[in-house]
Amino acid sequence: MPSEKATAIVLRTVEFSETSLVATLFTREHGKIGALAKGARRLKGPFESALDLLALCRIVFLHKTSDSLDILTEAKLMRRFRPDRNLAGLYAGYYVAELIDSLTDEDEPQPDLFDLADETLAAFAAGEPVVKWTVRFELGLLRILGHLPSLETCAECGAAVPNEGRAAFGQIDGGVLCNKCRAGKRHVVSVSAGVLRTMAQLADPNADLWRRMEIEPRGLGELRGLMNHYFTHLLGRKPKMLKYLGILGK
Repeated sequence: MPSEKATAIVLRTVEFSETSLVATLFTREHGKIGALAKGARRLKGPFESALDLLALCRIVFLHKTSDSLDILTEAKLMRRFRPDRNLAGLYAGYYVAELIDSLTDEDEPQPDLFDLADETLAAFAAGEPVVKWTVRFELGLLRILGHLPSLETCAECGAAVPNEGRAAFGQIDGGVLCNKCRAGKRHVVSVSAGVLRTMAQLADPNADLWRRMEIEPRGLGELRGLMNHYFTHLLGRKPKMLKYLGILGK
């Protein structure tokens, strides 16, 4: 088995024995991997405390071709995830890890998603606005993985939806619906045009307008409710961190 090198974000660790861990890592080069880190729980282990949750590290591992775990042989810490006195940033970071772990498959590289996650976690740690960065990550993840909802044209027929007042948003259909296609649909909510415009700006990977954007308090609850329900439908369950993200809608 040849050794592989990668830059990784630690998504999850589980105790394997008195001295070892199983780590779920999201790497830029290889996508998500599961690796056994022998000796990682020793006080003076070989990984220099690099396997903290959401830490960014450089790893060396033996990549197995079978269904068994890869073997982590080296991990050097590049950056810890430590939001300074920012509980919302901490919870949002855990939410980022949960979404990546739930929506990506093993051994499928997603370098754009890795870069987005790395940038987002660094922003949380630096005290950047958590609400805006969280929604930007959610929409970026949906775009990269092919699940971005239609925000300007009907998800059913492709007709333009007026960018004013309120619009019907189909959670199952994957976006806004025109009046004709709205009839008879289930799991449809009403969303304001302002929230849709905010989402479109945050979802655009080529624009920087979102950096100067301020989300109005009256639209924040509506925006978070829409995103929460959309991911619940996508995953088939509520993300575990949603109950802690309530702070973002206040």
